Order: sequence, then structure tokens, then C-alpha cells
Amino acid sequence: MDDPYHNNVNQQMTEGGEYTYTQDGGGQDGYPYQTDYPHQQDEDAASDATEGADEDDQMYEGEYQGIPHPDEIKEARRAARLEAKRKARLAAQQQEEEEESLPEQYETIMEDCGHGRFQWMLFFVLGLALMADGVDGFVVGFVLPSAEKDMCISNADKGLLGLLVYVSMMVGALVWGGLCDKMGRRKCLIYVLTIDLVFSFLSCFAQGYGFFLFLRFCSGFGIGGSIPIVYTYFTEFLQMDKRGEHLSWLCMFWMLGGLYASFTAWGIIPHYGWGFAIGTQFQIHSWRLFMFVCLFPALAALIGVVFMPESPRFLLENARHDEAWMILRQVHDTNWKAKGEPERVFTVTNIKTPQTQEDEFIEIQSDTGTAFQRWTVRKMTMLQQVMANVMSLSAPELRLQGLFLVIVWFCMAFSYHGLGVWFPDMIKYMQYEEYESKVRVFHRERVERFHFNFSLVNQVHREGEYIHDKFANIEIKSVKFEDSLFENCYFEDIRSTNTFFENCTIKNTVFYNTDLWQEKFKNCRMENTTFLHPKKGCHLNFQEENDIVIYLVSFLGSLAVLPGNIISALFMDKIGRIRIIGGSMLASSACTFLLLLSFSQGAVICWQCLFYAVSVAAWNGLEVISVELYPSSKRGTAFGILNGICKFAAIVASFIFAAFIGITKIIPIFLAFAALVCGGLVALKLPETREKILS
Repeated sequence: MDDPYHNNVNQQMTEGGEYTYTQDGGGQDGYPYQTDYPHQQDEDAASDATEGADEDDQMYEGEYQGIPHPDEIKEARRAARLEAKRKARLAAQQQEEEEESLPEQYETIMEDCGHGRFQWMLFFVLGLALMADGVDGFVVGFVLPSAEKDMCISNADKGLLGLLVYVSMMVGALVWGGLCDKMGRRKCLIYVLTIDLVFSFLSCFAQGYGFFLFLRFCSGFGIGGSIPIVYTYFTEFLQMDKRGEHLSWLCMFWMLGGLYASFTAWGIIPHYGWGFAIGTQFQIHSWRLFMFVCLFPALAALIGVVFMPESPRFLLENARHDEAWMILRQVHDTNWKAKGEPERVFTVTNIKTPQTQEDEFIEIQSDTGTAFQRWTVRKMTMLQQVMANVMSLSAPELRLQGLFLVIVWFCMAFSYHGLGVWFPDMIKYMQYEEYESKVRVFHRERVERFHFNFSLVNQVHREGEYIHDKFANIEIKSVKFEDSLFENCYFEDIRSTNTFFENCTIKNTVFYNTDLWQEKFKNCRMENTTFLHPKKGCHLNFQEENDIVIYLVSFLGSLAVLPGNIISALFMDKIGRIRIIGGSMLASSACTFLLLLSFSQGAVICWQCLFYAVSVAAWNGLEVISVELYPSSKRGTAFGILNGICKFAAIVASFIFAAFIGITKIIPIFLAFAALVCGGLVALKLPETREKILS
């Protein structure tokens, strides 16, 4: 019997396990609300009734207990790893973009700050520091003629003094160039100037040659680091279109240092009476007063640097964002207030900084150990960082251009400093030849009972006889007595220079208050000879004529670079650094051939001035490209190495060029020519940097 209920109504199970009812044929006797549902097909009903019953879709038995399927666990872990890798790639890419964008952002900020009063104040302060280095390069050459007599310096010791000064400056350039990338440009410059001031001041009073040598070495170590720091420091306050010109103007202060040293030496050293003495052991002569006056540029620079801020680019490289921002705002406000626009606001709110971990080890160790241990850790860590910075300069992207730059620096310094030694030495040699040509020779003269009350100058006396003669209160300069007899003579208050007695016989003679002592008598036979109150050692001759020509040569040589400085400054950004360097070095090589025509002192001075005027442009270009070619974190280190190579080339050249004085001038001229041509051609391979943002 058919059930009417089952005949008219179909049961259907939904996915949620609930039952629904529908009326067949859409009759009117079923439940009235059932007509609101759509009519289902039979196959749909069958499919719905069996949903979830397939073997492949069997429900995992632990699902109701909240236990995930093993495949789901593996998939979740795989997805987590992929997400972590994706985030790491994004973070690395973001960091790289931030590091790459720092130079562009910094350049934009410097353009917004403008070029004005702040840069000009820093220009003069750093110029004085550069001037101090220029003065220090001339001091030894000017004081040596007087110091060698005052402290009995032999020819070998004179060479040692010049060598040690250059060696100390070379070491100073290497050390301070590396340290300024880790300690800061301003801080290192303060240290450099302080060291130079302290030891230069003490050297003014040193009476012994050994102590004097040590003090000058320490002074050179300090001032030797000024050039790398000054150019690195000033570069980081300049925008791209101002760098070439204003760095070239800065180079003029080295010339001013030479002018200052030459002028003050000319005005002070010949006036021996300006000195004073405290007893017999402590004497201050005019050459020491000259050294004291030479301290003024360094002192003025030190005072100025104390009031200058640190380089903001250095601070940013070391993640000191807030300090850098304050300094940049100071630069901005100073410049625009001076231009009459105080209402302009520094709009930079955030500056991207590269992330650095270099100082973490120092800070971690700062809470452990004794004060000495912490100091040792800091210094050793800094040394490791500096050495790592040096080693990083051999990276493939810097290796080839760095090698080219080293060659150009060495060639330029070798020729420039070599000829710088050759010019004054050649003039001295010409003076000596002229002096020797005028020597008066006296042969077998007999002088008896004569009072010599006039000076004896540039004379040779051979086989003479001097009986009952008196030599009193006179100067004996460049006089030689050979195979002569002095009997019953009296010497009193004698001042001698380059005077010797060779193979002489001296009988019954008295030397009272003279500087004629053991080193003046060579193979002499003395009988009943008395020395009373001798002036032992070496003493300055207050009546000796000073060699004014040497001061004049240095003064004119320094002044001659003025036109070259001006031209290079005006055209550095117009024609580029490479053309300036290559063109200047090749033109300088052509000028060296004119030195073959130098047969007089006047000709040597003329060709010297021409060479300096032409070659100074190459120096300016080299200094500009050296600070632009390297990244900020390595800029001081690289410039210090290049400047150290410059000093090394100067040492080598001074020995080679000085060895040929009086022998031939062809070899020194050929060496200078070859070095300049080689350096000029290699310079053309360097990359142009006039439109390069500081990296």
C-alpha cells in the first residue's frame, strides 16, 4: 500500500546533514512554504545524497579532533620558508636601494643648502691648515745653512735631517689618512695640527742635533696628515658643480705657504742680531725665531677648526643621523641668512643612512675589563678596521683605476720634487764655481811683524811664512793655508768659515778666543802652541753674508704657480680633470728640455718659474680626482696612501737628482722628462669624475 506522504514528498539531505522536503508535482495539499524552494532534478538529488561518499574524498579521521593532516603541515612549512626567503630578498633589496640612494640624497641636500658663507669660512680655515703644510716643506731647507753651523751638523747629518722629515710626513699621511675614515675628519685634523704645533715649538729651543732631529720627525708626522684630511673634509661640504673649482682654489694655500716661508726667511734669518742667549749653553739665533714665526698658520688653523663641525657625510656613513642632520641644517641656515633669505626652512626630515656593524664590537667590550683593556680593545679594533679599509682598495672595481692613479702620482712627484731639489742646488753649484774662479792664490809669501786687521776671504796660501804676526778681530772665510809656517804669532777674536790649515807648522803661537780648533788643523805640527778660551764647537758668524738668492728663488718659484692655479680653477669643471692632468704633465715635460739651455743663474730661475707655472695644474687635477674617485668610507685612506707615495717619490728623487749636481744635467732632465710623459699618458686612462656624485 502506497503511503501518500511518501508518494508526494522526497527527502533530500543537504551538505550540512539536514533534511529538506519537497512536494512532487507542485500540488496544493503539501506544506505551503515548500513552494518557495526551487524544484530539484533527480540527478541533482542523487548527487547531493551521495556527496562526500567517494573514496578519494574520505574525511581524515583526526580532523574532528583538530589535528591537521601531515600533508598540510608540510605545505605550511614549505610556504613559511618561501615567505621568509621572500622577506629576506625584499629586505636586502631595500637596504641596497637605501645605500645607493644616500649619495643622490646627500647631493640634493647640499644643493638645497647652497654654496655660501659656511663653505667660505671652512675654505679659509682648511686653507690655513694646507698653508701650514706648505710652510713646513720649506722650513728645513731655509734653516739648514744656519743650523748646520749652530749645531755642528756634518754633510751626512744634513742629508739625514731632510730624509727623516720626508719619511715622517710619508708615515703621517698613511696613518692619518686611514684614521680620518674611522675617527672623523675634524677630530683627526685637530690632532694633526696639535702635534705639529707642540713639536715644532719645542724644536725652536732644541740645542742638540739629536733632540732637534727627533722633534722635527714628530712634527712632520703630524703635519704630514693634513693634506689627505683637508681635501677629504672640504670635498664633503661641496656640491658636484662646485667641487673642481673650489678644490683648485684651495690648492693656492700651499703656494701661499711657500710665499710666507720664503718672505719671512728672507726678512728674519739674515738678521743674526735678533737672537739672544741665556748663558753659554742656551742660544736662540734668528733661524730659530724664523721657525717660531712659521707656527702661526698652524695655530690659526687649529683655532678655526675647533669651531667647525664634523663632516656630515662621515657622520651619515657611521649611522649618526641626528648629528648629521643638525650640521646640514646649520650649513643651510648660515648660507641662506647670509644671502638675505632667512625665511627659507631646511625641509629635510629624514636622511637615509647605510647600516653598519663596525662599532658593535667596541661597544660590547666597553662594559668589561679594566680601563686599559677597554682602551686596547678599541684601538686594536680600530686598527683592524683601518687595515680592512686599506685591503678593500684592492677590490676589482677599484684596482685598475687605483693603479693608474698611483703611477700618475709617483711620476708627478718624482719629477716635481726632483727638479725642486735640482734648481736650488744647481744655483748653489753655479755660485760655487763663480766663487772658485775668483780665488786668490798666494805662493811662498813671507809676512813679518804685520797686523792683519782686515778679513781674509776666498784665498789660498801655499808655503808661506808668517813671523811675529798678529791676527785680531777679523773674519777668515774660505781660506786655506797649505804647507805654511806660523812662528811667534798671535790670533785673537777670530771668526772662521770654511777655513783650514793643512800640513802647517805652528810654533810659539797663541790662539785666544777663537773658533780655530781641532777640526780646522789637518796633519799640522804644533810646538809650544797655546789655546786660551777657545770657542769649541760650531758657531754662527754674525758678519757672514747670507745667501739671499736662495730665498729669492723659492719666493719666485712659489709665486710662479699663481697663474696656473687660476687657470686650472677656472677650467677644471669646463674641460675636465683628465685633460687638465694629462695636458699639464705633457706640457711640463716639454718645459724640461728648456733646462738644457740654462747656463746661468738667471736662466735656471726663469725655467724653474715656467716649469712650476705649467705643472701646478696637474697637481690640482690629481688632488681633485683623488677625492672624487673613491667612496666616502675609503676616501681619506686612499688619499693618504697616494700622498704617502708622493712623499716616497720625493725621497727617491731628491737622492737621485742631487747625485748629479756638478756632474751632468742631462740625466736629471731626461729622468724628469720620461716621468712626466709616462704619467701624462697614463692619466688619460683615468675615468672622468666632474659629473660624478660622491659615492
